Order: sequence, then C-alpha cells, then structure tokens
Amino acid sequence: MNLFEYLIPFILALGLLILVHELGHYLVARWCGVKVLRFSIGFGRPLLSWTAGADRTVWALAVFPLGGYVKMLDEREGDVAPAELPRAFNRQKVGKRFAIVAAGPIANFLLAVVLYWGLFATGTEELKPQLAVTGPATPAAVAGIRDGDLVLAVDDEAVRSWPELRWVLLRHALDARAISLRVRTAEGVETYRSLDLTGVKIEDGEQDLIANVGLRAWRPVIPPVIGKVVEGGAGARAGLLPGDRFVELEGQNLVSWSELVERVRQRAGQSIAVVVQRGEQRIELKLVPDAVDERGTQVGKIGVAVADGGAGREALFAVVRYGPVDALGKALAQTWETSVLSLKMIGRMITGEISWKNLSGPVTIADYAGQSAKLGLDHYLKFIALISISLGVLNLLPIPVLDGGHLLYYVIEIIKGGPIPERIMEIGQQIGLVALAMLMAFAFYNDITRLISG
Repeated sequence: MNLFEYLIPFILALGLLILVHELGHYLVARWCGVKVLRFSIGFGRPLLSWTAGADRTVWALAVFPLGGYVKMLDEREGDVAPAELPRAFNRQKVGKRFAIVAAGPIANFLLAVVLYWGLFATGTEELKPQLAVTGPATPAAVAGIRDGDLVLAVDDEAVRSWPELRWVLLRHALDARAISLRVRTAEGVETYRSLDLTGVKIEDGEQDLIANVGLRAWRPVIPPVIGKVVEGGAGARAGLLPGDRFVELEGQNLVSWSELVERVRQRAGQSIAVVVQRGEQRIELKLVPDAVDERGTQVGKIGVAVADGGAGREALFAVVRYGPVDALGKALAQTWETSVLSLKMIGRMITGEISWKNLSGPVTIADYAGQSAKLGLDHYLKFIALISISLGVLNLLPIPVLDGGHLLYYVIEIIKGGPIPERIMEIGQQIGLVALAMLMAFAFYNDITRLISG
C-alpha cells in the first residue's frame, strides 16, 4: 500500500475542513467588530506564518494538522489596551459571542450543502440500486426479494442509486421496523416487497448493514473473455491473448468474469491450471497470479481486462442528476438527514444500543479518504461533505472545550441573566478535556484494532 495515496487525500480534506471551520469563526468575529490576533491551521510550532490585514493578524500553518484555532483579543488571556476594549471578545454581548462560536460548525454544514449541490446538479455516475440475495434464510430472502430486483422507492421515498439505498436502509434500521420496497423485477414488472428490519443490528463496522440484511449489489453475468492483456503481467507471461475465453480453472467450469476474478484473487502466487478457448482451439495454460497488496491483504491479479464492450457497465451504472433548484433541496435534505442520523448514532452509542466500535479515528478516515480519491473526484467530494457534517455535529456537542460547550455556557448565561462564574467554567474545561481525550483514545483504539484484524 502506497502511504501517500491515503495520506495526501486525507491531509487535503482535513486542511479544507479546518480552513472552512475557522474561517466561519474569523469572518463572523470580524463582522461583529472583534479583533482577531491569530488564525492557525494546526497546533504547535508554525511551519509557515505571515502577518496581514489592518489588525496585523498572524496567519499560520502549524506542525500538528489535526485542528486549528482563531485567537481573538480577550481580557482573560492577556492585557488589553483601553482603546481596544470594545473590540475584545469577552466584552461583546452574549448574542455576538454565540454567533461567533456557532459560525464554525455552521460553515462546515454550508460546505457540505455546496458540495452536495454541485454534485447533484452536475450529475454523478452511480451504481444502480439493483439487488441480489446472498442467502435463503436472510431477511431479504424472507421478504421475497429476487436477484435483479431494481429498487425504485423505499416507503414512497424515491431511490435512484446504490449509495442512496444504503443510506435510506441505515436510517430505517435505526427505527427497527418493516419497510416497503417498490421494485421493478428482472421481467420488468413493478411490485412491492416488505423487508423487516426489526432484528437487523448495526454491527461494529466489520460488516456492512446491507450484508446483514442479506443483500449485495446485483452483477450482470459477463462472459470471461479477455479484452486486454497488460504487458509484463501474469497473463502475458502465461501466453494469454485478447479474445481468449476462459473455459476452466483447476478443472472447474467458468461462466462469468466475476467468478474468474474471485477465484484468482484467492490464489496469489500459486500456480493455476486454466483452459481457454481461442478460436476453434482449446488451449491449456499455467497461470501464476501476481501477489498484490490490497489494504494489507495479498490478493491475486493476472493483468487482464474484460471484453464486454461496455454492456456490463451500462447494466450496472446510471447517471444521477437533478435540476439546480431540486439539487439545492436535495443537498439541504442530505445535510440535515446526515446530521440527524449522526446524532442518533451518538445517542445510541451512549445508551449502549449500538457498539462504540462504530467510532472511527483519523486512521480509518485517512483510509476512506484514499479509497474515495481512487474512485474519482465525485466520490472524494462526497467523502469531504460527509466528514464536514460529522465535524460540524461533533463541534456542536455540549462538551466543554468544543464549540457546543461554549454555546451551552451562553445559553445558561441568557437564561440566568449573567455569565457563569469563571471557576465553574475552568472545571468544565478540565472535564471536557478528559472526555475528549477518552473519545480520541477510543477512536484510535478502534483504528488500530481494524488495522490488526485487516
């Protein structure tokens, strides 16, 4: 695994999210007349810094990039010249302080809306929500779902892509009830399937929710015919040519390209006896798949590409696009629903209904960043939008040291008609630091466990 394939997308995404968050604080602070002393992306020693603006604000890029801050003029943090007291943060009315603190998370939500709007308006190529059943005793099989069923709606909510289907199923799984799927069968008939999600659990991140339901994405049967042979690959070394059709592998018949790929992946570095059809001839060959590292696991690759003329891709994918107005409504709904779902997940982790193993840290996020970047720009931007929402929700939690903790103080100040004593705030900050440290430690633990388990 090339570390930079994951590290660079992660750093770029994290840098953008921190920049947008802190810009929210900065811009509203300036709008409220508060003097900003320092704007930093990252913590610790500055790698790069410069001074700009009428207030001579120091802009810095620091060595530890997992966060950032905007330092404002404040009597609690140092002496303030009498002439500048009206521009001190602590001298502002509670409404202005509330707006400045809330602006960071709000900026993250706005970034998500903008990204989603752009993606929905320009259109993205998505996997169709077409189903295949994985087993006879699964909830999907009990619901009567058949291979090739194309989902059109879930409880009258239109579904146009596989990611959208996963999202809708996750939302309903939290409610633990039966849902109605409107599907179009492989024969072109529209009908309904009742899928019971009552007993379906959201596991600890080791297995996908859809897999727990007994579903996977449907795949068309693509003949195992070679369209291209990579020079220097295992296939080229064995003598394979474009147009060859795999007939047998280790004495067993092959009927589809996906079957070939799956069986080759399991034989990394091992000799395989294959039979191919070349014109009128049947030719026996020996293949030794190259061992390729894939997320810490060695898999077999033979360096050949399928010759399906694009028919398989057309059967699997569709372009999902909305008009500008509909795209904005869809973007707002997606951002809102993701935020609500995130809060539900946090709440159910606190109550023990959902495992804390669902919590992810920077290592897992970096992994997802690299994977989404490999899939293309649209997938990478969706990843950034999702993490931006998560960052906004996290910062709104009522934990001292987070934005939400400060907002809680201001709400109490509004209710009681005066500020909270500084001693109570100090104790709250200490408790918040401990809680945040424990949260980060648990997230790192989950990351390391996932790495070890592969």
